[in-house]
Amino acid sequence: MYELELHKIMQAELVRRADHQRLVREARGARRSARGSAHQDGERPVSTAGAWERFTHAA
Repeated sequence: MYELELHKIMQAELVRRADHQRLVREARGARRSARGSAHQDGERPVSTAGAWERFTHAA
């Protein structure tokens, strides 16, 4: 009986975490789309300045 109760508690926790992650993902998507619609000029260019400084060279 103890294992069943523990299983139900763990299952409820996993469902809660999944709901939270889905909510965070939806909020991030909404923020991105709102930010994208605020800029009327379309996509922004990718900056490559300093890209080589972030990575170390192989030995």
